[in-house]
Parts: sequence; structure tokens; C-alpha cells
Amino acid sequence: MTAPDLSTSPRRWWALGALALSVLIIGLDGTIINVALPTIADDLGADSAQLQWISGGYLLTLSACMLPVGILGDRYGQKRLLLTGIGLFGVASLAGAVVGTTGAVIAVRTLLGVGAAMIMPLSMALLPRIFAKEEIPKAIAVWTAAAALGMPIGPVVGGWLLDHFWWGSVFLFNIPVVVVALVAAAWLLPGDRAGTSKARARSARFDAPGTVLGAAAITAIVYGTILVPRDGWGSPAVLASLIAGVVLAVAFVVRERTYAHPLVDLGLFSQRGFLWGTLMAIFGNFAIMGILFVVPQYLEGVLGNDSLGTGVRVLPLMGGLLVSATLSENLVPRFGARIVMPTGLAVLAAGALLGARLDSGDGYGFTALWLSVTGLGFGMVMVPATSMALSSLTTENSGQGASLLETVQQLGGVLGVAGLGSLLSAGYLDRLSVTGLPDAAADAARDSVTASNAVAGQLKNPDLLASGHAAFIHGMSLVLIACAVLSLLTAVLSAVFLPSRTKAPAPDTDDATDTAPDPADDPVPTAAQGTPAPPSGKSTLV
Repeated sequence: MTAPDLSTSPRRWWALGALALSVLIIGLDGTIINVALPTIADDLGADSAQLQWISGGYLLTLSACMLPVGILGDRYGQKRLLLTGIGLFGVASLAGAVVGTTGAVIAVRTLLGVGAAMIMPLSMALLPRIFAKEEIPKAIAVWTAAAALGMPIGPVVGGWLLDHFWWGSVFLFNIPVVVVALVAAAWLLPGDRAGTSKARARSARFDAPGTVLGAAAITAIVYGTILVPRDGWGSPAVLASLIAGVVLAVAFVVRERTYAHPLVDLGLFSQRGFLWGTLMAIFGNFAIMGILFVVPQYLEGVLGNDSLGTGVRVLPLMGGLLVSATLSENLVPRFGARIVMPTGLAVLAAGALLGARLDSGDGYGFTALWLSVTGLGFGMVMVPATSMALSSLTTENSGQGASLLETVQQLGGVLGVAGLGSLLSAGYLDRLSVTGLPDAAADAARDSVTASNAVAGQLKNPDLLASGHAAFIHGMSLVLIACAVLSLLTAVLSAVFLPSRTKAPAPDTDDATDTAPDPADDPVPTAAQGTPAPPSGKSTLV
């Protein structure tokens, strides 16, 4: 029995709301815990290594588990696995509110990462089943905004909760959101397609060795980058982890290219639409995650805002994203992704360069301006890039493709935070003046701008306070310049290599082959092209 077609029903927007709510809690949970770490350390006696695992365990499992989720969704039903992931996220959140040991909190965060890994790619893979071709960019814009909005909201919500309740409330907050998302998704999302059984018959074997290799490679790379801020790039532990990750990744690629039933279809990268859509998403995510890493530290450590105020003051970035995501829906059909995406990257670079001109005496108004410009550019890149990649997928590999896209984006963001965070640290240490300070105080001040603020307050040393602020702004300027340079280089590449608009790809059906027609000539769906009617009454997937 074929799932009902929602592409013309008003119910599709409510279904999008359910998907948006499910990814909102993922972004929120990724940052809300950071506000609670000091309180958890005090109440549970957690040391710095344990706190690192509370924060990093979520990221590790989220990154490592996304790859196999895609093919499992294609085989056993995307809606079924999405509901399972939302349910697991809720159960883990409830457990987090009642546990009383550091080890249990780490275990809860790990389970939350598994649930998030099921939600992210499957919620994206469902979009083309709900919306007609011309509405997919708008749906992706809402989905992207919801996923990004959770990050700055996390500290806002976390700060308020900790002001009124105990640290377990940051987990308990997820429960009502999860319940609404679960009920809405179960009621509003289309049922799993009859074609799922066909996909299962074609891919009866599950690539367990490939799953282990992929998870091990991603875990090693992410773990190595998590250690960078503490140990530095030259640390034996960091180098060993990163080298092991690269070796395992090569082994994974060799396995997937030679195995008859691969975990991911690496042949997708032979299609220009998927390749360049993915690359643009990686570069955009690399830059924006680096910016989101340094800006909250500036707002809190230099301007003196608390966690609640910091979260609120990051919102102009999200505002710019929402505006450009809405505009891109009309700009791409008119000018083409080859014009819109390089322009978006140039706008992102302009915002970053504007931020690099920041001075110690500048107030928040200037920061809000360049954050808005940066968000505007980011939205002009991410929405068309995601649409381009999704348009390369068929009904039978949509889960695989979405998992692959989300996984490499996640790795891009992780590497962005690690690499740009190291650049921030180098710039900060280069300009920080600790002359005349006792050795212990000097070492503490070198740790971060927050630490230098504390030392300056204890010693009543205004010179150290001013030096720490100026040093951090210098380091942040280096990060923003690096983001701008990367964005401009990517803009040039995209202007040269992105496909031009000509004709739309042929519609896909349940009987389509495993690889969709290359949408290189028309990477982003447009309203002007319309949606070809599928044969035999079956809905299409672009």
C-alpha cells in the first residue's frame, strides 16, 4: 500500500513543524549542558576529564552513529526509526534528570547522542516525501533554521533553569518537547512506503564490518579533536587518535567501494549535484561552527554577559539565517545556485571581516550588525546546498544520502571548532601580557579570557584585565579572518564548478535504479519547473 501523498495537503506544514521540533531539541541539548557543567562539577564532584566526557560523549555518539542509521531507515522504515530515536531521546532525558553519579550522566549523554543520530538524518530524508518539488527549498529553510536555532537557545534556557531549579532540570526540560514531537510525528508524518520492502530485499545483508570501521574512524577523529584544546595538536594522544582515524577512514572507503552491499553509496559523490552540495554544506558549517565557538566567549568574557544574556545576543545570527533562508527560496529559481551560493559565501566573508575589525571599545551593537550579516550569508549557502544534495537522491537511498550528508557536515563542524579554536588560543597567548605576575597567576591567566578576568579580579589588576580582553579580541579576529578567507576561496570554487541551470532531472519512482539522475544541470528545485506527474500514481522523490 502506498503512503498517502501530503504534497498538496495543508497537513504537510504541521508535519514540517513536527520535524523542526525534533531537530530543535538536538541543537538545544548540544549547548544547554555547557551551562550546567560547573554545577554538576560541584554537586557530583566531577573532575575536568569527566566534564569533558559529559560534553564530548554526546558529540562522539552523534557523529559515529549517523552513518548506519540511513540504510536502516531505508530498509526498515524512516518514520519507524525516527519515532524510535525521538523516544530514546526522551527516555535518556528522563534518566538524566534522576541520576546521581558522574558516570551515569556520561552514559545518559551517550544515549542522547544515539537518539540524536537517529533523528537528524531521518528527519531530513523525510522532507522530499512530504513536499512537492517546488516547496522543498522552503521546507529545508525551516528545517535548517530549527536545527541552528537550538544552539543559541540552549544557554538561554539553561541559564534560566539553573537560576530556578537543580541541574537535572536541563534534562527534564526535554521531556515535554519530546512528547509533543513524538505525538506530532506519529500522527502527521506519512507512513513508511511499500517500497521499503523492495529496498530490504535488494540489500538483505547489513554491512557490519563497514559499520564498525566507519564508527571507529569517526570516533577516533572526533576524540582527537576533543583533546586538542587541552593537549594541543602536537600531543602524542591527539596525533595517535587523528592518525588512527585517517587510517580507519581509508580502510572504510576501500571496504565500501568493494563490498556488494555497502553501508553508504560512495557513488553519490560522482554526481556533481550531491558532491558540490555536500562540499558547500561542509565549508559553510566549518565557518559558522567556528564563529559560534568564539562569539559566546567574547560576549561572556569580554562584554561581561551571563549565559542567559549571551544566548540572547547570539540571536541576530539566527535572524540573518531566517531572512536569507526565506529569500533563497525566490533567489535560486531566478538566478540559479551558481550565483546565489557564491554570493552567500561572499556575504558570509564580509560579515566575518567586519567582525575582525572589532575593537575593545566597541559595544554590542556592532557585534549584532556583523552577526546578522554573517547569518544572512550562511543561510544563502546552506539552503541551496542541502536542496542540491537532496535532489540527487532516490526513494531507496534517501536515508543513506542524508546520513552521509549529515555525517560529513558534523565532522566539518567538529574540525572547524578544533582548528579555529587552536588559532584563537595562539592569537590570545601571543598578545596576553603577564609580566610581573606570579607564576601560578600567569599560568591561570593564559588558560582563557575567563580565567584572566578571574585572576585580574583577585589581584585587582586592571592592566591584566585590559590585556586579556585585547588578546582575546586579537585571537577572535584571526579566527574571523580565517573564516572569511575560507569562504572566499569556496565562493570562487563554487562559481567555477557549480553546475549551470538547464533542465530538471527526471522524476524518480520506486522502480528507479539505486543512483538518481545527476541533477547537475539543475541542482536546486524551482517552482518554475513544476513537478512531473509520476507513473502509476506513485509519488516522486527529488
